[in-house]
Formats: sequence, C-alpha cells, structure tokens
Amino acid sequence: MIYFLVTFAFMLIVIVVMAIGVIFGRNAIKGSCGGMGAGNCICVEKCDKRKKIEAEADSG
Repeated sequence: MIYFLVTFAFMLIVIVVMAIGVIFGRNAIKGSCGGMGAGNCICVEKCDKRKKIEAEADSG
C-alpha cells in the first residue's frame, strides 16, 4: 500500500509541476515539422520539409 501512495504522490507532483509550467507560459515543445500526417507545425522557424509541403499545397 505504501508503494501505491508514494507512486501516486510522485505522479501528482509531476502533474502539478507541468501545470505550473503551462500557467507561466513556457515555450512550446519543439519537434519535427511535418510530424505524423503532416500535422500543424509549432516550430519557431519552418523546416525545409514544412516549406515544401506548404509550397505544394499553395500551388495545387
């Protein structure tokens, strides 16, 4: 039972810390532009793959 409580408390602390980060407006998580299914790019600067996808969408 003690392991459950310790694990639950740890996970609760992690969630609270992440929530505080969101509240104080931390930067968005940076990943690859394009992603799965060419999802929305949240990168600060667009990568070559995203530029190519958008150029093809604009031209056709």
